[in-house]
Amino acid sequence: MKAIRYSRYEGGLEELSPEEILSLLEDFLLDSGFSDPFQRYDPDPDRAPTLEDLYDALLQALLKNELVPEDWLREARFADRKEETRLYQAIQGMIRKLQEAGYLRLPGEDPTDPAQGGYRGEAGEARFELTEKASDFLGLKSLRELLGALGRNPPGLHPTPHHAPGVEKTGETKPWEWGDPLELNVPETLKKAMAKGLERLSHEDLVIDLAEYTASMSTVVLLDCSHSMILYGEDRFTPAKRVALALAHLIRTQYPGDRVRFVLFHDTAEEIPLAKLPLVQVGPYHTNTKAGLELARTLLKKMGGEMKQIILITDGKPSALTLPSGEIYKNAWGLDPLILAETLKEATLARREGIPIHTFMLAREPELLAFVKKLSQITRGKAYLTSPRNIGKYLLLDFLNKKVRRN
Repeated sequence: MKAIRYSRYEGGLEELSPEEILSLLEDFLLDSGFSDPFQRYDPDPDRAPTLEDLYDALLQALLKNELVPEDWLREARFADRKEETRLYQAIQGMIRKLQEAGYLRLPGEDPTDPAQGGYRGEAGEARFELTEKASDFLGLKSLRELLGALGRNPPGLHPTPHHAPGVEKTGETKPWEWGDPLELNVPETLKKAMAKGLERLSHEDLVIDLAEYTASMSTVVLLDCSHSMILYGEDRFTPAKRVALALAHLIRTQYPGDRVRFVLFHDTAEEIPLAKLPLVQVGPYHTNTKAGLELARTLLKKMGGEMKQIILITDGKPSALTLPSGEIYKNAWGLDPLILAETLKEATLARREGIPIHTFMLAREPELLAFVKKLSQITRGKAYLTSPRNIGKYLLLDFLNKKVRRN
C-alpha cells in the first residue's frame, strides 16, 4: 500500500476555502460545554458565542494546525493594536468568507441572502448565527466519517417487503387492474395478444411490471441534554449532536420524501431548528422524558407520512415531570413511581398511534436498562446499548436496514 506523507501547509491563509475554515471550527461549534471544566458544573443552555469567541477559536485552530507564519506570530506578539496585524486581518477575512459562502450570518441579516450585508464591524459582543447550510455541511462531514467506518456508500430509499407498480422493478409481473399505472410488460402483453388476437384483446390481458414499494418516513430525534450528558468525565452530548446532524443530512439528500425534526429534553422539552443544533449545549439539569415523547408525538401528527418513528438518545432514567399545574416535579434518586408511570403512559399512546421508539442508551445503569427494556416492549421498538464512540454506527445501521412491516 502506497504511503502518504503529510507536510506542513505552505499556502497563505487567504487560500483556505470556506469549507476548510468551517472544518477548523468544528470542535468549537459543536462544543457541548464539556471542554470547559468550570462550565461543566454550570452549563449554559442558552449559549450564544460572540464574534470575539469566533476569532479566538479560529486563532487557536490555526495555531494548533501550525498554519500561521512565524513572522506573523512575532508581529502579533509585539503589536500595540492587534487590529493592525496581518494575522488579525487574515482571520477577519476568513470570517467574511464564511458569511459570503452562506455559512454564517449576523442577527438581522436576510437568511435567504446571508452575504448581503457583508462583514459589519469588529468582533466584541456582536453575536453570530450559523445557517442551515453550515449545519448541513457539518452533517455531511459527520456522515462521511460514519459511513466510512461502516464501509458503506450513501443509501437510497427505504426498501419494503411490499410490491407495487412504478417504483423500482423487481422482475415480477401482474395483470393490470383499475387504478394501476399503465407500465406494460410488453413481451408478456404481446404473448396474450398473439394468442387471442388483437380484436379479442381486453384490459384483463394487459400485464404490468411489479416494483418494490417504498414509503416515506417521518422521524423525530429526541436528544437528552440533561446535565449528566457531560458531568461524569465523558462528553456524551457532542457525539449525539454529530449523529443527529449526520442523520439530518442523510435524510435531506438521500430520502427526499422523508422528514426529520429535533427535540431537546431536559427539565422540559422544546423543538430546535437544524440551524441551531450545532451550537446547543447541555442544560438544564433533569430528564423529562415524558415531555420529550409528548412533543415528539405532536410533531409526528403534523408531519404525516406512512411510516413514523421516534429516535431517543439518552444516558439517564426519567427524573422530571411536568405536572398539570405547569410545575416541574423532580426526583433524581431512583425511578420515581409517578414519573415512571406517566412516561410509560406516553409510550403507550405512541404505540396506539403506530410509532415505535428506538432507544440508544449511552449509560449502563441497571435502572436505565430496565426502563428502556419496558419502553421498547410497549412500543415494539429497539434498544441499543451504545457509547459515545459507537452510537453513530448503531443508529445509522438501524436506519439504513429498516424495513416496513404492516402490523
